Amino acid sequence: MSRLWVTGYRSYELGIFKDDDPKRKVIDSVLKSEISQAIVDGMDWLISGGQLGIEQWSLEMALNLKKDYPGEFQTSMMLPFAEFGNNWNENNQAKLQTLKAKVDFSAAVSEKPYQSPQQLRNYQEFMLSHTDQALLIYDLDNPGKSQYDYDKIKKFAENHPYPYKLITFDDLQSAADEYQENLNNSVQDD
Repeated sequence: MSRLWVTGYRSYELGIFKDDDPKRKVIDSVLKSEISQAIVDGMDWLISGGQLGIEQWSLEMALNLKKDYPGEFQTSMMLPFAEFGNNWNENNQAKLQTLKAKVDFSAAVSEKPYQSPQQLRNYQEFMLSHTDQALLIYDLDNPGKSQYDYDKIKKFAENHPYPYKLITFDDLQSAADEYQENLNNSVQDD
């Protein structure tokens, strides 16, 4: 069994506040490519959290890819604590609930609402012990909240066979250039 943890920037850290933001299209393109390759390589489960941004987008992309790869993998949204997202605005809470209802499995690591940072550390431990590798859309030169996950993953990988891949801003820029080139070529072909 092969289980992939996908995490990375929150949407606000990327300055993405609408689903039709051009930056989101590039990130979706990268996620589609990475998740498709993971499926081809034998991924059975894509496991992510419920944070707005890379985590939710990766689950949405995985759900879309189920049409192309029926029965080949499952999706799981793991939340660090009960009532996760309850302090978000109505629209973002609705997005979380809709996505939670679509994934194959969802649960909270802690059955209690947020009480302390220990719950977040327990969540990281859970994710590391229930996955075999990680994909992070994260750039070490542009710190964000995912730095905590990166540090934990890197430390874990020093003592365990746990491969992880970072997609940096340079990688995203290359993907954006390729995306734009493909758009330009398709316009010229019309």
